[in-house]
Amino acid sequence: MKTVMRVVLGTLAVLAVAATAADFPNKSIRLIVPYPPGGGNDTISRLLAPKISESWGQQLIIDNRPGAGTTIGTTLAARAAPDGYTIVMSSVASHAMAPRLYSNPGYDPIKDFAGVTLLATTPMMMAASSSLPFKSVQDVINAAKASPGKLTYASGGNGTPPHLSMAIFTEKTGIQMVHVPYKGSGPALVDVMAGQITMIIDTAASATPHVRSGKMRGIAITGKRRWPDLPDVPTFAESGLPDYDSSSWYAIHAPAGTPKAIVAKLSGELARIVKLPDVSEKLRLMSAEAIGSTPEQLDAFVRSEADKWGKVIKSLNLRVD
Repeated sequence: MKTVMRVVLGTLAVLAVAATAADFPNKSIRLIVPYPPGGGNDTISRLLAPKISESWGQQLIIDNRPGAGTTIGTTLAARAAPDGYTIVMSSVASHAMAPRLYSNPGYDPIKDFAGVTLLATTPMMMAASSSLPFKSVQDVINAAKASPGKLTYASGGNGTPPHLSMAIFTEKTGIQMVHVPYKGSGPALVDVMAGQITMIIDTAASATPHVRSGKMRGIAITGKRRWPDLPDVPTFAESGLPDYDSSSWYAIHAPAGTPKAIVAKLSGELARIVKLPDVSEKLRLMSAEAIGSTPEQLDAFVRSEADKWGKVIKSLNLRVD
């Protein structure tokens, strides 16, 4: 009798989840973005919002929660109800870097989250204000060696891709620069464009619009070849650093325990959206490549990225708390 009851209860639970997934979403979805407005993470989030509204008839509400190298917003998402109505714009910073840089980031990037989809990837770009004289990587190295500790670089916060990307750069070139952390790439880029901060190595998705506008000069970009839409920006390899590499990515995660059927529904829709011609074209103009993975592919990718960046962080002996 007990066995029969367990089977019946199990069947009812499965049916309840299926019914919930079929009805999902029946209200607005909150997308936590662990950055302030203005950077690549925020921009890509706002590309998704109107498409979700068009297809599902529900709002995707962008909730910017910047600070502490993405850990404030990411922790908030980890503690949200696992019902699919709170998701997070995750990244290499939140799920591969911060957990290795902070002794207690507030969450476990694997245990506390369910992967939804890898939205896009983007290289990293070194850029400076067009009003400054730097035109090449060698210009930067020469200036830094001539005045150790005088040049400054901005980042979107301790433990973010711009911070670690420049830490790798200074270690490989043997130069000294002063790190100036901000709460996100948006405000960091404002001061770089104004020439108040010497430079930044930011995601190409964040930097490209300002390079296109002429407010910043692209000095070098990561990857094996030049980005097609930025033919005048050489690679780091072309600039004399063949072993320098760094890249970034944008993904969506849900709190652990979110029903698999709902995760699958979110994944399918978001993967479809980033591959739409108009969305993928906007991503391309930001120097980002649309991906749209399955949840399983994202989970495997995050594990590999966490391992990769964990080794880098350990080799550089970096901590931010």
